[in-house]
Formats: sequence, C-alpha cells, structure tokens
Amino acid sequence: MGERICSKVACNREAVATLTFDYEDQMAALGPLGAGNDPHAHDLCAQHTDRLSVPVGWTVLRHDTFKE
Repeated sequence: MGERICSKVACNREAVATLTFDYEDQMAALGPLGAGNDPHAHDLCAQHTDRLSVPVGWTVLRHDTFKE
C-alpha cells in the first residue's frame, strides 16, 4: 500500500488523519487514518489538520491518537 496523500487541492503532503462529517448532528470527526475506502471521508496532512475549520455552530471531535 502506498503513501496516502492529503485530500486538499494542490497539497501533496502525506496524510496523517481522516476527517468525516455528520451533517444531521452538525459534527466533524478527525481521527486516525481510516480504511481508505470511504468516499465520504477526507484524508488530511498535519498542516491541514491543524488549520481545520468547520461552519459556525458545528462541533469538532478530535481523536488525538493519530501521529503528526
């Protein structure tokens, strides 16, 4: 299995975390890299993980078990 790359446009850094959303509960979850086969999950590098922002009123759950 090759290196996983950040999902952000024009970013070619190695992914360290996976971001998923729960639109109904207005929640985003950021945690360890997922299985890689979920089309609704987004892999992020350390820089984009640190810069993550969500819409006003949303909650971010950070599972800090991933390696940066």
